[in-house]
Amino acid sequence: MNMESIYSKTKGTEMAGLVNRIMQAEVNGTMMYEALAMLADDQGIPEAADAFRKAAREEAVHAGFYALMNGKYPQDFWRLVKAVQKAEANGEAQVNAIAAQFRAAGLEDAAKTAENFAKQEGGHGVALAQILEKYAPKIDEATHTLIYVCPVCGYEYAGDITQEPDDYVCPLCGVPKAKFTKKA
Repeated sequence: MNMESIYSKTKGTEMAGLVNRIMQAEVNGTMMYEALAMLADDQGIPEAADAFRKAAREEAVHAGFYALMNGKYPQDFWRLVKAVQKAEANGEAQVNAIAAQFRAAGLEDAAKTAENFAKQEGGHGVALAQILEKYAPKIDEATHTLIYVCPVCGYEYAGDITQEPDDYVCPLCGVPKAKFTKKA
């Protein structure tokens, strides 16, 4: 499929709300199927777990499709990848802090799982750094006179965020556009 043929075709149209709701349902489906897979693993039913994980991957693909239909992520995605790389690299320490809280609450199994997730987050940061190094064009900060910054995760929106719909949120953490601040 040619992504150009679908990219942002429903953004700002009467269909945008519907597409956004479908996208969110697919995101929720991804989460649900992965949770079911974990439960099936815990109950010793690996075949069911595999089927649930397959459904989770498919739901994730569906969510990505609808995100493209509504133009949720920029076609010139390298600035987004750069921001995600930083968030993933920082995520390792953040998730390890959560693991410590689990451990302090006596939730040792959850702490061990969170520590594994922390390593994965750090690994995502490393993998994204390698992708950026190998494939990303050099980002000329001067080409975008307007930069808005998310106050929670630091994502930088290049361009005039006021032109985005009122329901625009940070693609990383979901903070509404009204909370973004203009970078000096």
